[in-house]
Amino acid sequence: MQIIKPGINIDFMGKRKSAFLLSGVLILIGIVSLALHGGPNYGIDFAGGTLVQVRFSESITIDEIRDSLAEMPSAGGVIQSFGTEGKGEYLVRLRETASDLAGLSAAVRESLAKRFGDQSFEIRRTEMVGPKVGKDLRSKGIKAIIFALLGILIYISWRFQFRFAVGAVAALAHDVVISVGALSLTNKEISLPVLAALLTIVGYSLNDTIVVYDRIRENSRRFRRETFETVVNVSINETLSRTVLTSVTTLIVVVILFFFGGGVIHDFTFTLIVGIVVGTYSSIFVASPLVILWQQRFPRKGKARKT
Repeated sequence: MQIIKPGINIDFMGKRKSAFLLSGVLILIGIVSLALHGGPNYGIDFAGGTLVQVRFSESITIDEIRDSLAEMPSAGGVIQSFGTEGKGEYLVRLRETASDLAGLSAAVRESLAKRFGDQSFEIRRTEMVGPKVGKDLRSKGIKAIIFALLGILIYISWRFQFRFAVGAVAALAHDVVISVGALSLTNKEISLPVLAALLTIVGYSLNDTIVVYDRIRENSRRFRRETFETVVNVSINETLSRTVLTSVTTLIVVVILFFFGGGVIHDFTFTLIVGIVVGTYSSIFVASPLVILWQQRFPRKGKARKT
């Protein structure tokens, strides 16, 4: 199945400077947003605290819930609705560093009961993470992403060449940074599911990049008289139908999950949507152009395009 006719010849490499500018702007916006928010908005998993999922039998607003919890020692937590506000199900997130986290759940129940009555709501889920555990999870999460990128650098250096590895890892880091920036702009929390989504983005984007790199290697042998830039552009055009088809079909599934999967996986699917779009873009406009820049900066001796 092809959604793009064979023989298409779009000058992607001729637009690489504009693409680099766009990427720079997106990364800068994300960094500014992170700076304004005081860094990433870590969720309970990484910051520690208590999460209570409450279902009300009647229509309740977030402001009413916040008012009922105002007298608690840990007032000022985050209250998030599942789906449309007023449908009756909410997450109450309290970032507390005290050792008695279990007492916070009981305090939430007591405060809500005073305002709405014992029979008007149901505590459906309670999660508690200590501050030390959250800090450890945060450290391990960051290490997981770094080690994944280092492993990819080693693998592609062995499978292709170091210049290809540099382009692939830079493109993957580009995808992760923009995705984290999008989370910051939308004020979404970085939780364990979001971390899983970021690692999924790394693998997904790498798959597209490897397909393009493999075609570049094949075409370098076929078109020995052509410039390396021409070979890269031809290779991207030849794999464009596969790239777009894979991304669109994957995106359809993730978008459906985003709207109908429920609040538990909402941030996870949002991160995947951003990552799939940015990852498809980077496999075309970032990974391969960076290989060209490396080739121009450090030209290979002997055969100009031995791959």
